[in-house]
Amino acid sequence: MDQLSYSAAWLSRWRDEITGAVNIMMSTFEETYGYEPGTNEVRVAGEEDLRAARDYGREALGFEDLLTFYESIGEVALPDVGNGCFVHSARDVLHRLAEEGPVFVPEADDPLGMVIASNGGGVLYVADWGGAIHRSRSASPDDAEFDKVADDLPQFLERIRRRVVGFAGTGATGDL
Repeated sequence: MDQLSYSAAWLSRWRDEITGAVNIMMSTFEETYGYEPGTNEVRVAGEEDLRAARDYGREALGFEDLLTFYESIGEVALPDVGNGCFVHSARDVLHRLAEEGPVFVPEADDPLGMVIASNGGGVLYVADWGGAIHRSRSASPDDAEFDKVADDLPQFLERIRRRVVGFAGTGATGDL
């Protein structure tokens, strides 16, 4: 992607590039993989999403990049890209945070965070309160070990974009 700074416009281009790659992939998906694909989309934020984002914005936890994301993107559901890729809605993130509390990421500079994404195999992606994104080594955040995968949300989203474009072009699953 170009060097446009992270903003609603950046997210719009990000969504368009992923959507274009997914559309290409879907045109031959069934003949390539032998089964019908699910719904693969980057959903634009609707009114309900905007209310949840505003709720998120009132939370004492989190960081501005995530709020900007949720004001533009409702959620990302790409079940047929590799092992799957899901960036959860603000409502789901807040619900999980309220129900389970923050995730402890001992390796992080700021050791508390929240699950914002996952893959189809149960790997979780946690945003720490400082903005870095960490991948769990197991399917549970309880006593899990984590690896830092991005310094901030835009870097994480760029990794997702490269993975989707790569998978659509070559079928190589890659990893976030």
